Amino acid sequence: MLEIKDSVAVITGGGGGIGLALAEYWLRHGGKVLIADVAEQYLQTAESHLKEWSANVRKIVCDVTNEEDCAKMADFAIEEYGAINLVAPFAGIIKDAMMLSPDASTGKVTRKMTLDQFQSVVNINLTGVFLTVRECAERMINNNCRGLICLISSTGSLGTAGQINYSSTKAAMSVFPKVVTAEFFRRGLADKIRCVAVAPGYVGTAMVKKIPPAALAKIVEQIPLGRLVEPEEVASLVGELYRNESLAGDVYFIHGGLRLGSKG
Repeated sequence: MLEIKDSVAVITGGGGGIGLALAEYWLRHGGKVLIADVAEQYLQTAESHLKEWSANVRKIVCDVTNEEDCAKMADFAIEEYGAINLVAPFAGIIKDAMMLSPDASTGKVTRKMTLDQFQSVVNINLTGVFLTVRECAERMINNNCRGLICLISSTGSLGTAGQINYSSTKAAMSVFPKVVTAEFFRRGLADKIRCVAVAPGYVGTAMVKKIPPAALAKIVEQIPLGRLVEPEEVASLVGELYRNESLAGDVYFIHGGLRLGSKG
């Protein structure tokens, strides 16, 4: 079993949402944190909040789609703390739209998902994860670090209408742990660096709570638990996955019993 105390977590998307909840969880259990985000104002607010728990907080502005930024982030963690033990590439966006939207009266397509809507989500949610994991894992290997790469998938990976972009990236996160574990196993590293993914359902982040009440109520009606999953609950799962070294190469759903219908 690994201990969180004194271990170092690198968290992208750390300026808010699940990333911020994980950073707080890590600090409350004695760990050290580097939060990264593309939005400096969110980072500053998050850092001030987190320092109420511990002084072991660092921040860095990082565009996860940029190779140099990801390399600088990983180097900064080693420079500041001497190790990386948890990699949590939680930066992500949504740009929902139906791939094709026919007009109700004519039956002809009048709108479609744009290339930018598709590509921008892929760039951050998929390419950004690849770059974050590649650069951080390189430093973990070179500095003889032990720990976990924890990706974030989603129940959307099962296929949600209006999210062909987002669902595709989250489906990719479902296979990442298997590939990374296999590659590390071949290189004799799988006993030191594990890879898993968590797959939340509807989580009560600030963004989700801004959904109009009527629409949010319809979402909650689909959840057997009867409420949204809290960000702190997702963070707690990540903590348990980190501690238990027998958990590797798989995806762990946390959705309150949610099952998507055939229409997503």
